[in-house]
Amino acid sequence: MSISSLEFRQDPPVPAFLIHDVLAKLAYVDERVQGAQISGSGDTIQLMLRAALGAGEIEALKARVATLVTAMSDGAFEPELRVLEAHEGQIKTDIDPMAELLARREVVQEGAGFFIIGPLLTHVVSYVEDRLLEIAGELGATPFRFPALIAPGYLERVQYFKNFPHSLSFATHLRENLPDIQRFSAEATTIGSRVEADPELFARPAAMLAPTVCHHLYLALSDTELDQDGIIATASGNCFRFESINMVSLERVWNFTMREIIFVGEDEQVRERLDNVRAAVRPLLEELGLAYKVMTANDPFFIGTFRDQAAYQAAFELKYEIRAELPYKKGTVAIGSYNRHGDFFGRSLNIRTPDGSPACTGCIGIGFERLALAFVAQHGLDPDNWPKPIRDAVAKAKARPFRFKPLASSHCPVC
Repeated sequence: MSISSLEFRQDPPVPAFLIHDVLAKLAYVDERVQGAQISGSGDTIQLMLRAALGAGEIEALKARVATLVTAMSDGAFEPELRVLEAHEGQIKTDIDPMAELLARREVVQEGAGFFIIGPLLTHVVSYVEDRLLEIAGELGATPFRFPALIAPGYLERVQYFKNFPHSLSFATHLRENLPDIQRFSAEATTIGSRVEADPELFARPAAMLAPTVCHHLYLALSDTELDQDGIIATASGNCFRFESINMVSLERVWNFTMREIIFVGEDEQVRERLDNVRAAVRPLLEELGLAYKVMTANDPFFIGTFRDQAAYQAAFELKYEIRAELPYKKGTVAIGSYNRHGDFFGRSLNIRTPDGSPACTGCIGIGFERLALAFVAQHGLDPDNWPKPIRDAVAKAKARPFRFKPLASSHCPVC
């Protein structure tokens, strides 16, 4: 596949505080975009393309980029970042662990944005999962199990179609029509990682892949009245957010796993419980020896709603991310977040408190793949060098090394 590069001036420049967000959205400008860069001054944009474009196509692409930048930056203001807590950690390495994880097949990439996680990182995830369950139990959380699928009508009702259309994932199946099924069986194949078949063979999606865990609880509580104690719940599950060319290593994946502790009730009740869970999670992060900060953030809203929604979140400090250091890139990655939604879900889904007011909601979510990546990025791949609580847990599990004899150089034998 040939790669072409297109570089052009951006006037007015992308504001420095928006470069990261604009860069992420450039992935959705055109499916021929293979990569993107924005200069530190924000006045130059470079797009890596899968093929060379004609003059007319280039101008059309530049116009799309200009539309995106204008929509996100006009009237935007730089939010004041606030750090709630910070921990220096015990960083022992600055080597990117992905190459070695892939070579050992401790991580196997099945496709763009989805990975098999082997025993080494699973030990880290299991330790964190067990500790989060302890914390949830101490808070009196009720356990739930939720499906990977979610109802499209629900996502439309809570404005997910409007706010995050770029990250949606759809589940479909073949039409219940014997000739179509037989035709698919006879003709369908894969090219690269994609299924090649006539789109007319597929039914319209009647289900979607859940983008997060807590939505299922809010759906279950639709048209209900809570008692005075509100609800504390916990669940883990598979979540799906398509991120196009941004899906790199375990930092950004299409399919990830997460545990959430979820709060529904009166506003002050939700605020207090989020403060309590943050205080309870802090010792866990310190046990892991992680260098991290908890700081204000915003969700990756799409360009139509990004400016207003991000400003609203920032003004009321509705979202705090746990950002762990990735020493090999001198950057950070969000391994979890504390979120308040006000009464949005209460109003949208008719969830009421005993006095008839719309209920408020909030949650903490910890993403296991990102956390595991940050852990080995800071501590290395040898469990003997890990912090004692994790080292002891691995020893107690009597973990055996993952051994195999490679027959080919490919990291994934089927993709």
